Amino acid sequence: MENKKTPLFEQHNKLGAKSAPFGGWLMPIQYEGIINEHQWTRNNCSVFDICHMGEFMIQADALLSNLDKVLTQNLVNMPLKTCKYGFMLNDNAGIIDDVIIYRIEQDKWMLVVNAATAPADFEHIKKHLAKDNVKIDNVSNSLAKLDLQGPLSREVLVEIAGEGILNLDYYGFDYFSVLGENIIISRTGYTGEMGFELYINNDKVIDLWNLLLENKNVKPAGLGARDTLRLEVCYPLYGQDISLKTSPLEAGLASFMDMKKDFMGKAAIEKKQQQGLGKKLCCFQTESRRAPRHDYEILVNNQKAGIVTSGSYSPSLGCGIGMGYIAEQYSDIGTEISLEHENIKINAQVVKRPFYKKGSLRG
Repeated sequence: MENKKTPLFEQHNKLGAKSAPFGGWLMPIQYEGIINEHQWTRNNCSVFDICHMGEFMIQADALLSNLDKVLTQNLVNMPLKTCKYGFMLNDNAGIIDDVIIYRIEQDKWMLVVNAATAPADFEHIKKHLAKDNVKIDNVSNSLAKLDLQGPLSREVLVEIAGEGILNLDYYGFDYFSVLGENIIISRTGYTGEMGFELYINNDKVIDLWNLLLENKNVKPAGLGARDTLRLEVCYPLYGQDISLKTSPLEAGLASFMDMKKDFMGKAAIEKKQQQGLGKKLCCFQTESRRAPRHDYEILVNNQKAGIVTSGSYSPSLGCGIGMGYIAEQYSDIGTEISLEHENIKINAQVVKRPFYKKGSLRG
């Protein structure tokens, strides 16, 4: 099957981007280089094309429609114009997807999902929502998404969208007039820096992209830098660090489940809590610039103890970093491990998350 292209594909080509398939889409991986784009985001401001993500608009009472049961977070007590990160689980507590839910009005929601899982997510939600007085629309093909990330992102947006941007709290959003449209801008992101996510109609996204790049503090960044940025702050990537084979408990993400309410997979979560976890998602740092890759084996005392799910050189720390599932008995901070693949062996140590602690996220 041919990879899809975002409305910005030709813009990326003009900027000399190197593109590659990701989640069924042909996406820009880098422009000037991953390390340069990473450092620019940490110190200035970068714009990312995230138009491949999926968005669903849902008109429904959270409780009566079962929407609150489909997601692990409590929707009933969410204030208007806030959003939450959470999960959709199956009955075995496997993660169907990690999502962000936006409460636009009392009974109006936007759900943002991963690109590769969007079709299955939509069918899963439709299957489990009540049929009466519920409306769900997949607007992924008409709604574009840009991420503006970095310590200067707020002042860049003030010039474009006005001083109302200054009123957005972390995980808050509102509508702002940009290019003649009212668009959703949320103070969220995937980099560990001050950042915003902008949702605009497809036919205006090229204009918005170019408008942002007119600012001397803004440069384009690709998915390569996005991956190193998110890894430095230990944000999981669906399909690698979390999946149907893992639960939020094993991934260390229990805080994004409200155990006081009912949700799909809760019984399995409670069972895991009682029985204990066989594995845990741990963070590790290498002794050199060498970095592990996905599927490297994790060994303790020359015995296989786990598997690497994400790994990279860290531009901010100057060493290799990664995440992986390790047998629970070897998951303590400070545990010496080795990361091995064929003739490669890299010494590392389990460390506390996150790796990078100097971000402007809540600034």
